Amino acid sequence: MDTPRHHDVVIVGGGNAGISLAAKLRRMGCHDVAVVEPKQVHHYRPLLSYVGGGMATLDDLTRPQQKCIPSGCTWYADHVVAIDPDRSVVRLAGGQELHYNDVAVCAGSQVDWDAITGSEEAVGTPAAATNYLPEQAAKTWTMLSSLTAGRAVFVISDRHVPCAPVGLKPLFLAADHWRRTGTLGDIDVELLVEGPRLVNHDEAERALRAAADSFGVRVRTGATVEAVFAASRSLRVRTPEGTDELTYDALYLAPPHRAPEWVAASGLSDSDADGFVAVDPGTLQHERHSRVWGLGDVATVATLPSGGALRKQVPLVAHNMAAQRAGRALRHYDGYSVAPVTTNRRELLLAEFDRDGQPQPTISTPDLAKPRRSTFVFDRYLEPQIYWHRLLQGNLPL
Repeated sequence: MDTPRHHDVVIVGGGNAGISLAAKLRRMGCHDVAVVEPKQVHHYRPLLSYVGGGMATLDDLTRPQQKCIPSGCTWYADHVVAIDPDRSVVRLAGGQELHYNDVAVCAGSQVDWDAITGSEEAVGTPAAATNYLPEQAAKTWTMLSSLTAGRAVFVISDRHVPCAPVGLKPLFLAADHWRRTGTLGDIDVELLVEGPRLVNHDEAERALRAAADSFGVRVRTGATVEAVFAASRSLRVRTPEGTDELTYDALYLAPPHRAPEWVAASGLSDSDADGFVAVDPGTLQHERHSRVWGLGDVATVATLPSGGALRKQVPLVAHNMAAQRAGRALRHYDGYSVAPVTTNRRELLLAEFDRDGQPQPTISTPDLAKPRRSTFVFDRYLEPQIYWHRLLQGNLPL
């Protein structure tokens, strides 16, 4: 085993949360920050839904990871296999141990193929896809855009899916495409939503329901897909009314996600956390280990996981790390999150809310929960530039 190395702060994960936090800590004067991230390519993941809807390419959302690591940080291009909070050590797959004063777990989540029997086999066929994996995103649009008749089924799970309402983007982008090409009348569009609503925001819910109605989409909430049968292109669905089978010609999945297995194996989860990092949803400090912090998709923050939520979580964790060291009171996160959802190929709404479902609009006027052309342009074209040039640079006010 290599000689252990020590860092003031070790950040596990080099996605939005990890890179933004590393940059924020550096701006606050932390001189020894390490980032552990095995991937050599950084993805701006919100654009994957636009790739799935034919309005972006993978080139639009990728950058070399080396260019995203903040200046002055140490990058370990390796996998984490365990965290030992009693010894304050992060263990890497290559055998190295990293000692820390504080560790921030920003490892994200991953698709849980086992949660829906047959789903992984299905997306290996031309008739099913998900844009939640970069390698499947372009295939999603190929599948949807080539459909001219039959049944398209869109499945939105509520089991830890990152920003699940954004899974509706490919649906509305495809439906608008089908209407423009004159094929919508020949396609039965089914939307199966596992949760009770499309989004946890009353006004946005009404707008999305109206958009679905305008395209003739049949919406079923409380619908859990239990299995997919690739050979027969069918799936078994459980609803409050019972269980039935539904055939498909094109199947879109916003699939269940799970935390990396080492989180629970490291004792960072608990019986209520479902394998995710068990943090106080207010302070984002671990429930039992005061020098362990969790944020983003991997943590139990009791709100919709989203990139917009990280804009609140990242500066709060950076502040609370420093506050704990100085013996000051920790600040609290109210569960702010945001779901940007297109309603066609020109308009988009922003549903902003806290963990209780109360609206939390960034601005009072105009009402961004109504579909607008301006918010579409912002989300598709301006937000990625803000991400690369501000958010990943740590420009996040508390």
